Amino acid sequence: MIKSFLANPKALCSLHHFCSSITAICISKKFGCNEATFYPGLCEPTSQGGLGFDYYVNLSAPEMWTSFLKNIPDHEWSMSKIVSALMGNRQYADKMLIYAENHNQCISGGQSFAEILFGEINEHTPGSTESLLRGCSLHKMIRMITFTIGGRAYLNFMGNEFGHPKRVEFPMPSNNFSYSLAHRSWYLLSNEVHHNLFSFDKDLMNLDENNRLLSRGLPHIHHVNDTTMVISYIRGPLLFVFNFHPTEAYERYSVGVEEAGEYQIILNTDEKKYGGQGLVDAQQHLQRTISRKADGLQNCLELPLPSRTAQVYKLTRILRI
Repeated sequence: MIKSFLANPKALCSLHHFCSSITAICISKKFGCNEATFYPGLCEPTSQGGLGFDYYVNLSAPEMWTSFLKNIPDHEWSMSKIVSALMGNRQYADKMLIYAENHNQCISGGQSFAEILFGEINEHTPGSTESLLRGCSLHKMIRMITFTIGGRAYLNFMGNEFGHPKRVEFPMPSNNFSYSLAHRSWYLLSNEVHHNLFSFDKDLMNLDENNRLLSRGLPHIHHVNDTTMVISYIRGPLLFVFNFHPTEAYERYSVGVEEAGEYQIILNTDEKKYGGQGLVDAQQHLQRTISRKADGLQNCLELPLPSRTAQVYKLTRILRI
């Protein structure tokens, strides 16, 4: 959008005046701009000569996920590329808005993530268990890491949070102005797969409500391993651990933490209520640190990491030695 304004100073000036006017009328407004070149002054106040946007949108994140899902086998996913794309430009991270997918990706010929992951299968399709498990697992993990690793703002699009399987198509001459695909199918929430994905997304949003996650500083990303396909980082009081490996499970995987103590699982993508397998036993939900350096930090946890799962831990008890 901004690129077209660069060639038209009058249009750029009009945008400046528009943002100034809206700010004066509605103090509580929030502006986001689909712009990824970090145009100077984009997110600066109009009173200081800026354009007045509150956030710029990290467009590389949804593009990266779509490319991975469509073109790259699961075992070849690069953890380094995932982290790099989601973090964006760290210099402007405080002004970054991020999302996993949007409606534009599935309009008129495109596909939603659910459409790519599930295709035509559902829980009643014979032999579909493995495919559904893969699709649900990646759907949850993609949203969790996108939401928690970068930026101060996150955007959900209606229907995508519970895995809407069909494309959106607005009325136009090519479809004889049909409204048949210009809607969201809310009845899908009675379907077990979509209900489970929706439950997970609600609890993921509650994670921010309860811990003010997005208002925290940038995460400390201390473990990115392309061989084991594990990513771990700390943001605020929470430790996030992702195992993207499609087949490899780890019984005792070491990740570093700074504070010695007891860490409790507060969110686990593999819980049965989210459509997972429940492979982490209840007795393993509380983990105690080991006095051993790992990932450049003073202590470490040895965690059970089933394949294609992610866990969030919170420090519940500090141990002083």
